[in-house]
Amino acid sequence: MGTPEQSTAGGAAAGWAVRVGGLAGACHPAPVVAVTGLMAALAVTAGQGAAGCVLTAAAVLSGQLSVGWCNDAFDARRDIASGRRGKPVADGRVGVAEVWVAAYAALALCVPLSFACGLWAGAVHLAGVAAAWAYDLRLKATAWSWAPYALGFAALPAFVALGLPGQPWPAWWVVTAGALLGVGAHLGDVLPDIRGDLATGVQGWPHRLGPEGARLLLPVPLVTASAVLALGPAGDTGGWGGTAVAVAGLAAVAGTVLGRRRPRAAFAAAVAVAVVDVALLLLRGTRIA
Repeated sequence: MGTPEQSTAGGAAAGWAVRVGGLAGACHPAPVVAVTGLMAALAVTAGQGAAGCVLTAAAVLSGQLSVGWCNDAFDARRDIASGRRGKPVADGRVGVAEVWVAAYAALALCVPLSFACGLWAGAVHLAGVAAAWAYDLRLKATAWSWAPYALGFAALPAFVALGLPGQPWPAWWVVTAGALLGVGAHLGDVLPDIRGDLATGVQGWPHRLGPEGARLLLPVPLVTASAVLALGPAGDTGGWGGTAVAVAGLAAVAGTVLGRRRPRAAFAAAVAVAVVDVALLLLRGTRIA
C-alpha cells in the first residue's frame, strides 16, 4: 500500500495524462495528421529543400492544430448541453479553457512559421487558417459554410508553391482542385452526422440540402477535382489521367447508388475518390507552379 504522498503523486500524474490525452483528442487528430502529411509530401514532390519541407510541415501542423482546438472549444457548450459523447471536452477529459489556450498558442506559433516560408506564402497560408477559424466561430451555421473549406483547401497547395525558390505563383489548376476538394471535404465531413446536427439546429450549407441532397452532391466536386488534376496541367498524361478520372467516376456512381440503402457507402466512395485526387495531386507536384 502506497503512502499518501505516493497516492497523491500517482493521482496527479494520472490526471495530467487524462488531460493531455483529452487535449490530443480535441484537436481532431486524424484530419490534422492527414492534411499535414499531404502538404509535407507535396512540398517534397514540388521540389522544396529539406529546410523548406520542415517549415511547411510545421506551419501547416500548427495551423491545423489551432483550427481543431478552436472547433472543439467553441462547440463545447452545445456538445455538453446535448449530451454528446466521444468528444474530450464534453466527456470532461479536458477543460474548455485549456483547449482555448492551446488553440491560441498554436495560432500564435503558426504566424512566424508561415512567414518563415516567405511573405506571400505566409500571407496565403494565414488567410486559409483565418477562413477556417471563421468557419468554426460563425460560418458553419450559415449557407456560406462551404466557403471557408474552399478557401482553406485552395490556400494549402498555393502555400507550398509560393514557398519554392523565387516564390512562383501557383498554377490555376492546383488552386481550383484544392477548392473543389475543400467543398467535397465539407460535404463528406458533415454527411455521417447530418441527421444529428439537424436535430440540434445546425443549419450549414449541407444541412440545408438535406441528407439526400448532400449525399447526391458529395461526389460532384471530388470527381470534378479529379478531372482538373488529370487534365489541367499541360503535357501528355500517357493515358493514366483519363483512367484516373474514370476510376473516380465509377467509384462516385457506385457510392451514390449504394448510398440509397447504405448511407456509409456514399461516404466510403467519396473517400476512395479523394484518395485518387490525392494521388493525382502528388503526381503533379512538380508542376504546381
